[in-house]
Amino acid sequence: MSATCSARVRDTLLSVDNLRSIALFIVAAIAEIGGAWLVWQGVREHRGWIWIGAGVIALGIYGFVATLQPDANFGRILAAYGGIFVAGSLAWGMVMDGFRPDRYDAIGALVCLAGVAVIMYAPRPA
Repeated sequence: MSATCSARVRDTLLSVDNLRSIALFIVAAIAEIGGAWLVWQGVREHRGWIWIGAGVIALGIYGFVATLQPDANFGRILAAYGGIFVAGSLAWGMVMDGFRPDRYDAIGALVCLAGVAVIMYAPRPA
């Protein structure tokens, strides 16, 4: 890969839109995974309707945050978010529930994140 091509790829990956997109994916992951976890806690762990209601609100926030992505293609955003959700869910389980992923969980999450990078941030013609 030439130096010019490398610089173009780097500049594309580090653009303001891409950094904003990554931040929005993180916020969306916290809202969706957190919302699902709250509903789970409310139902499966018998913590009550307040937990369930908070989860439903968080899930609604997730739906709104997804609309703020710079890319206007719904299918692309949701497909890429799937990879974020996989990796984020494993991380959430580690932090909130003491889940210990094995190497296959880690490999799978990395494959998903590579898919996100290709889907969202590969250089495309204007």
